Amino acid sequence: MDEVLKYMEEHRDEMLADIRSLVESDSPSLDKERMDLCGERIQELLQRHFGRRADVIPEEQYGDHLKFEYGEGEEALLLLSHFDTVWDPGELEYRTDGDLAYGPGILDMKGGLVQAIWALKAVRDLGLPLSKKVVHLFTSEEELSSPVSREVIRRVAEGSSCVLVTEPPVVGTGALKTARKGSARYTIRFGGKSAHAGNSHSEGASAIRAAARATEYLESLTDYEKGTTLNVGLIQGGGKLNVVSDQAEIGVDVRAVTVGEQERIDRTIKGLKPFLEGTTLEVSGGISRPPMERTEATAALFGLAKEAAGELGFELDEASVGGGSDGNLTAAMGIPTLDGLGAVGVGIHARNEQIVISELPKRAALMAKLLTRV
Repeated sequence: MDEVLKYMEEHRDEMLADIRSLVESDSPSLDKERMDLCGERIQELLQRHFGRRADVIPEEQYGDHLKFEYGEGEEALLLLSHFDTVWDPGELEYRTDGDLAYGPGILDMKGGLVQAIWALKAVRDLGLPLSKKVVHLFTSEEELSSPVSREVIRRVAEGSSCVLVTEPPVVGTGALKTARKGSARYTIRFGGKSAHAGNSHSEGASAIRAAARATEYLESLTDYEKGTTLNVGLIQGGGKLNVVSDQAEIGVDVRAVTVGEQERIDRTIKGLKPFLEGTTLEVSGGISRPPMERTEATAALFGLAKEAAGELGFELDEASVGGGSDGNLTAAMGIPTLDGLGAVGVGIHARNEQIVISELPKRAALMAKLLTRV
């Protein structure tokens, strides 16, 4: 058996215990107190495994971020993890059933976070060579699209040779993610003129009707061949059935494969004019995450991972996916970024969120081998 895989197999139960420790510390993105308590559990893992704690990057509104460095050298590679979840306290509980472990955030992404810690621990314990310093950044509000940590990520990532993201691999195939769509969100508010629906309907200007026309137009911009989607996922307005509505609002989610296409749609939405005489519209929002585009450097990084997987006895594929991650931010900086290096499982943001316990050693060993190759 491969030396690194053997090490991980021998320590699988300890790895799972570390995952349980984090999963049992609820960490909803908007609860700073609980986020910091979960951050303290990460600190305890680092102290136990490496004899020291991470540096704290304080935040007032959100949980504090953590930055841990290992090794030396002018060049650095960045491990990117988040420890916030979409779950409120007590919504889900940690449990196991055969080869599966369940719990809030266990797949997205506390399992992958712990795998990365054990990968670095294996590098140390087995005396494996590192050509670069490893920086592991743990952020606290990725599920909110990283409103404050995006600047922290950019600052820490600056000058890194590559970025490895511990989000889950593709469900069903286990493929790593070499490309992700970019995302943007917009709110469009419509103003109209109210009038009595029976006595003076012609004197009104319906904000709801304007919103409906806008919805039809925006969704018509979806182009599946280009990979561009526009989804109006929220619509509200009006109030009384016998009054022409003077206000309405829609929320729009946009996904695009390339920066150019994302920027084109952004200009289109921000340049919208009223759809109905007598109404107004106001657009807010914009690009949240730029696309993570597949580059030759990213392909080369995946090639190293595929080679390492072969040594561990399994095939590894790559994929492009629609969802975004913090890897989108570093890829947009021109840094080779490989995503999906976390735990294998199903149920992201679902009540059946789970990881496959027997896959933990292989995926942790994959990360360890990758650390020594890049």
